[in-house]
Amino acid sequence: MTTRPEVWDGSAAPMRMSVARRFGVSPLVGILIAVLLVFLVPPTIYLVQTSLFTTNFDGSFDQFTFRFYLELFTNPRFFNNLVNASIYAVGSAAVALTLGVLQAWIVERTNTPLRHYVFLISIVSLGIPSVLYTVSFLLILGKAGPLNLLLMELTGSTTPLLNVYSMWGMVIIEGIDFAPLTFLLLSSVFRSNDASFEEASMMSGAGIAQTFRHITLRLATPGIMALLILIFIRAFESFETPALVGRPGNVNVLTTEIYQSIQSTTPPNYGQAGAFSMALMLIVILLLVWYNRLSRHAEKYQTITGKGFRPRVMDLGKWRFLTAGLLVLLFIIMIGLPVGIVVYASFLPYYEGVTAKSFTQFTLANYAQVFNSQSFKSSIGNTLILGAATASLVCPFTALCAWLAARRHRGAWILDQLATMPLIFPAIVMGVAFLNVFLHMPFAFYGSLLSVILASMVRYLPYGMRYSYAGVLQVHRELEEASALSGARQATTFLRVVVPLITPALITCWLFVFLLSVKAVAAQILLVGPKSQVIAVTLFDLWENGQVTELAAMGVTWMSLMTVVSTIFYLIARRYGLSIR
Repeated sequence: MTTRPEVWDGSAAPMRMSVARRFGVSPLVGILIAVLLVFLVPPTIYLVQTSLFTTNFDGSFDQFTFRFYLELFTNPRFFNNLVNASIYAVGSAAVALTLGVLQAWIVERTNTPLRHYVFLISIVSLGIPSVLYTVSFLLILGKAGPLNLLLMELTGSTTPLLNVYSMWGMVIIEGIDFAPLTFLLLSSVFRSNDASFEEASMMSGAGIAQTFRHITLRLATPGIMALLILIFIRAFESFETPALVGRPGNVNVLTTEIYQSIQSTTPPNYGQAGAFSMALMLIVILLLVWYNRLSRHAEKYQTITGKGFRPRVMDLGKWRFLTAGLLVLLFIIMIGLPVGIVVYASFLPYYEGVTAKSFTQFTLANYAQVFNSQSFKSSIGNTLILGAATASLVCPFTALCAWLAARRHRGAWILDQLATMPLIFPAIVMGVAFLNVFLHMPFAFYGSLLSVILASMVRYLPYGMRYSYAGVLQVHRELEEASALSGARQATTFLRVVVPLITPALITCWLFVFLLSVKAVAAQILLVGPKSQVIAVTLFDLWENGQVTELAAMGVTWMSLMTVVSTIFYLIARRYGLSIR
């Protein structure tokens, strides 16, 4: 039997080796690095250029100047916005952590009934667009909202007592919005605490509250502090709540100032927006550095040593019914009331608060308009395409990058760093960066759905990288070595051995990226055009135009669809042990 000579072994392999020696990376890694640089470098360059050059009416750059930075740092408004953003971020983080810590402790450290349903509820909440969540609380806490009406009835006041369009309104709404994700991220921290410390405390005479305060919280300190900084960063760069709640109350932050520099001036002040964006990005970079340094010092709080560790929960006795009631109350506040008020508004011909008369005016006209309107159908279709395309681009790309990085291919550590870089871009800043890139392209690309998809793909690369990396680490090298000994090339090993084994992680990653990309508005609101409208931006525009009932009907329709997707995400993650918890 004769065999055909392998030309590949004689020429391509030495060529690859010479490339690897010269540049310190393998050819495949080099190609992936080049792809990432194509996506990351142009937006960064254009963002810097926008802040340093004046712009002509046709969008081209003109004269070099530091004027935008001088105006930025000499304008009292910048420092007022910075202070507002800091207060807002600290307050939101405090609210989110208070609710998240309480839920995580009850679910992970106690035998409270119904506690396991909190995971499903929290993950389902990921499918609610941030705009819709903010609007729901504006309907509850607004002048015509049920809370103000109740307070007016109790006090006899003829004017609303609460003004939600204020700093406290922003803090409460954003904090509650972040609470489910905070719980999901903290649950693993509380679950990994060694129960023997708590048992020793209670055997020494300490009560449940003392044990929680002096033992449980202290053991979870590094995780809580790291999450505090992370939530602070996300709140600091958030856009939806400041735009919908802060702007009407004249409480501006950096993100809303960036948006107004582009949308509220004619012609758009791209230079001012670029300077604001660079300042915001620098602040976020410094906060992320602080977060990473804090995360590296968490080992001194480790309690799982592999010797005698048993994950157990505390028996609260009769108090477990009190904690169960507390979970129900939190569910009502964070999910029940927001969803309920939106459903209620969706059946009204016009919204004027919660009154007895309103229940006699229920109609399906808003839903008929949603299902019959071509613009609404187009928004739903565009959003589904956006989410599916973004997730389908992110997952396989990050899976390959994560596999190369986890197996320490030459130069693959660069892939991990580059794929994580979009974290330093606040969503609104990334929108400004890609806006400038797309406006300067030689062909019509700005405003297309493809442009929104590409920006979203870059935005969510870090999330895909983390899920894929976790999945690859669960695959032992021996399986790949066995494939190689059987004569399979690396590409074959990756496609036929690694990918099937990490499929649960990839499915979970796909669903998670899908949910994130379809609910976001900050990175998309500057990029969409008339034919590329998506749900989150459409909801934002409907609220700005005062079309509350149409917004509610569209929100309920979309929320129902996303609840199904979120439930599938939860079931798959739970089945394969890859939940975000």
